[in-house]
Formats: sequence, structure tokens, C-alpha cells
Amino acid sequence: MSRSSLAFVIGLLGFLAYIGAAVALGDVVVHRHWLLQLAYYVVAGIAWAFPAKWLIVWAARGAQPR
Repeated sequence: MSRSSLAFVIGLLGFLAYIGAAVALGDVVVHRHWLLQLAYYVVAGIAWAFPAKWLIVWAARGAQPR
């Protein structure tokens, strides 16, 4: 299995797990102060990008030039 295929599978499963965790934690925050909600949703909306960037860079490092 190539790195890009493996990265796709890992990324898809990881993103689904992240969505589940973000929704579960969002249930805790939903009835709190609006400022806490805002902070949570900003962080939850951006935090997935850092592992995704690492995964993309890792997958691209294994690409063979043609």
C-alpha cells in the first residue's frame, strides 16, 4: 500500500474520530457561557488542520517523481 493510500485511510478514520470527539465535547459546552462556546468552536474548528498537515506532508514525502 502506498503512503498516499495509507494516509487517506488514516486521515479518513482520524477525521471521523475527531468529529465524534468534537461533538461529544460540544454537548458539554452547549449550555455554557457564549464566550466559552465561541472559544471551543474556534479551537475545535481549527485543531484538525495540524494533524492533517502532518499527514499530507508525510504522504507527499513518499511520492516518487515521474
